[in-house]
Amino acid sequence: MTVDVRTVRVRQPVGMARRFIRGLGPGLIAGAADDDPSGISTYSTAGAAFGSATLWTALFSFPLMCAVQLMCARIGLVSGRGLASVLRRYYSRRLLWFACAILLVANTVNIAADLGGMAAATSLVTGADSLWYEPLYTGLILVLLLFGSYRLIVRIFKWLTLVLFAYVITAFLAHPEWRQVAHDTFIPHVTWTADYVMALVAILGTTISPYLFFWQAAQEVEEERAEGRRSVKARRGATDAELRAARTDVTTGMLFSNLVMYFIILTTATTLHRHGLTSIETARDAAQALRPLAGNGASLLFALGLIGTGLLGVPVLAGSVAYAIAEAGGWRRGMSEKPYRAKRFYIVLAVAMLAGMAMDRANLDAIRMLYWSAVLNGVLAPPLVVIILVVCNDRRVMDGHVNGRWLNLLGGVTVIVMSGAALFMGAAWAR
Repeated sequence: MTVDVRTVRVRQPVGMARRFIRGLGPGLIAGAADDDPSGISTYSTAGAAFGSATLWTALFSFPLMCAVQLMCARIGLVSGRGLASVLRRYYSRRLLWFACAILLVANTVNIAADLGGMAAATSLVTGADSLWYEPLYTGLILVLLLFGSYRLIVRIFKWLTLVLFAYVITAFLAHPEWRQVAHDTFIPHVTWTADYVMALVAILGTTISPYLFFWQAAQEVEEERAEGRRSVKARRGATDAELRAARTDVTTGMLFSNLVMYFIILTTATTLHRHGLTSIETARDAAQALRPLAGNGASLLFALGLIGTGLLGVPVLAGSVAYAIAEAGGWRRGMSEKPYRAKRFYIVLAVAMLAGMAMDRANLDAIRMLYWSAVLNGVLAPPLVVIILVVCNDRRVMDGHVNGRWLNLLGGVTVIVMSGAALFMGAAWAR
């Protein structure tokens, strides 16, 4: 029997690629959800206001967000519980509800901002009042979650997020000054002004976001439940192979997120800032960044990207609140559960979305609200990262898988940098 060596060589990489893709899960979804409408608006605002001077934040934030998300994934894998469930089991109720309160405030504002951004983007294309679209998107997401699942939403709408790669193409079509781009990518430059530091807080807040902490841990548990490990006892503990797979999953998801972040900043710096548009006030302003690629279709392309990321991101925002509150209360929970079996979980999810929609009734500027929600996340995230570090170094929770030196170092840097930026911003406002 003879073997065709060429066939073997072709099939082996394909098989490896399939196994790699099949192994991706919660980390990849978290990375995709991280580029929600708030993220798109924040990166666009930073690029327009400061040009390429904030490109370095994509490289700087990458290891930090990887470390934080990996710690959350490890909590879920090793303990067999979500983050709020761990706090309920091992720590005081005050700490538990403090963490849940931070999440509730941050997510309600973020949901409101994302729904408002989706509505504004749709209005940009249709010309109708954006107030009509907020309840439409809220209802659509709730119907799909109640009668389908989040996996159904991902299957339907994930292709819309591919529009974000339009920023990658546009960045090259706009012919940036590549020497300056390389300088601003690898050499950090900080202007100690209130506006610049606020942009840093917003960028860090929309990349290292509280809702992703709870979502990551909860989804690791959901993955194990789907494999038949229904009890905490069955889920507790993790093999080295499982932890390596989680690291690959998280790193891939965060790499995708930051790649999109980098090119949104670069594109808006090249197309808007360079031509004098340094302040994004409306969705139409933000859409102009895509004109080198789409011409008069820039508004439609921008709207599709914002709507697609919103339809994936808003359920994660509402879902992370529902997971946290349900875990804190010891209720049945999970997006894989039917609503009649997890009533209180779905009630919290629906209330979070309706509360966000109600905030939009104040008729606040959608683009500014998206940016301010990122700033709020940047202020509220550091205390939660401290809690995550405490949990990840507690042997009662993590057994023999407590944090190593690098995770503790990167987690500590995250807390110091985000706290320092938030404090400087507050001091600048107080003057």
